[in-house]
Amino acid sequence: MSVRPITIVGHRALEQRTRRVREVTSDIRTLVADMFETNDAADGAGLAAPQVGSRWRLFIYSCADSAGTVQRGVVINPRLERFGGIELDEETIEGCLSVPGEGLPTARHRGARVTGIDLEGEQIVVEDEGGVLARALQHEVDHLDGSLYLDRLSPARRREALDAVTDRGWRAQGILTWDPRDLEAADV
Repeated sequence: MSVRPITIVGHRALEQRTRRVREVTSDIRTLVADMFETNDAADGAGLAAPQVGSRWRLFIYSCADSAGTVQRGVVINPRLERFGGIELDEETIEGCLSVPGEGLPTARHRGARVTGIDLEGEQIVVEDEGGVLARALQHEVDHLDGSLYLDRLSPARRREALDAVTDRGWRAQGILTWDPRDLEAADV
């Protein structure tokens, strides 16, 4: 296992739709192990394959559900169902390892369910309502569809986020990745 560089907003991998995994190979298993290691190093709630430069349709999660229990796993070829009303809580900040050090209130459905397969090729269902996990499931599937949480912000909040990204100077300096072994997200 190894920690991989995390892609930053502006990296092409974050703007593309992912490819369906046809077979769970040793390369896929290595990718997933590396993603867990990378997510742990970055203290993230989850990580989608494009965030480490891969085009496979899979993500990992490691965060609390609505009961406060930390759930950890991988979903390959997820299909997302959203349920419950859309909530925008000004106190709940959503961040992203691909927009390190930034975060804004983001409207999301209260509940989410993903179906897919695990590393053994077995059908799995992951569901949560009201917890960080529900938000993470929606967030990670967005990545697999080539979208960032910034795309879900109101126009004013989106402008605020884009201004913060510009102020960080990643694009101007040609920075497209960061290494969580070397930096904290806030310091990128």
